Amino acid sequence: MASPPQAQLTAEQEAFLRERSNAMGFYLVLHAWGVIGLAMALFVAWPNPLTFALAMVLIGGRQLGLAILMHDAAHRALFKNTRLNDFVGAHFCGFPVGASLALYRPYHLSHHRHTQQAEDPDLVLSAPFPITPASFKRKMWRDILGVTGYQRRLEQFKFTMGDDPSLARRLAKLIAHEKYFIASNAVLLMLLSLAGVWWAYFVLWLLPLMTWYQVISRIRNIAEHAVVGDNNDRLRNTRTTRANALMRMVLAPYWVNYHLEHHLFVYTPCWKLPAAHQMLIAQGLGPCMELAPSYAQVLRRATAKDPSHPDATHPSGRGRSASLI
Repeated sequence: MASPPQAQLTAEQEAFLRERSNAMGFYLVLHAWGVIGLAMALFVAWPNPLTFALAMVLIGGRQLGLAILMHDAAHRALFKNTRLNDFVGAHFCGFPVGASLALYRPYHLSHHRHTQQAEDPDLVLSAPFPITPASFKRKMWRDILGVTGYQRRLEQFKFTMGDDPSLARRLAKLIAHEKYFIASNAVLLMLLSLAGVWWAYFVLWLLPLMTWYQVISRIRNIAEHAVVGDNNDRLRNTRTTRANALMRMVLAPYWVNYHLEHHLFVYTPCWKLPAAHQMLIAQGLGPCMELAPSYAQVLRRATAKDPSHPDATHPSGRGRSASLI
């Protein structure tokens, strides 16, 4: 059997893709927070159902954007300066949305070493697919109603606290683990209070974090590795999904849709992934790559399981992956 084709870069191309930029790192982080601030201001200035929906989508999308920028920092690709990369990635990107760069980095790098293999810690996210349309709808409803966000945080709290018989020690563990999330969110609440809109923290920060952020995180996870062509082929075991300007604004911020290129060139800053994509296409690798024309097409494939299939549902009546995604 012939070996699958491999991407080949010239020395100049590799040097270009490896180059980081402190200026671009600052711009991306400021852009994410700027969009969040403007979306909040939009609803505060003109409170109505339309501006509320728009603010929820924009803020939730940039909350995912902050997580994506933290992901870049996990690869030390957000800033050229390593200390700056880790500090900004942790305190201005990860902690505000409840993510720890220090804990995420080893977990995520293990995913890259074992992509779609038995040792992949993220395999549980893609293995259950395809699922039935009904199962997907249930998941979407749980996401948009905040049930998924609540359950995930509760599971994190329980895991962090452990089973120590002392309530005081369990609470101390929880506070130690969540202190930076608490601190960053306290600063955000303070700033909004000083602006005279303390309520915006709960309505325009926590609410999108618990709802729309969960929706688009699920869709992003599905698009990246679910129902891919070949788990053993680096050009087929992850997917790049084409996204227009609207999709990039509400669903795929900061070039996260170029996931295949990210796996091939993990050292590349997110803003150079479109260039990496063009390099692969120029090599004639397009037909060998796992590419999707849209997120809608990926979701159709991921929800194509026949409801009458004998293992379409778990004996409990819920989809097998109900608690995993």
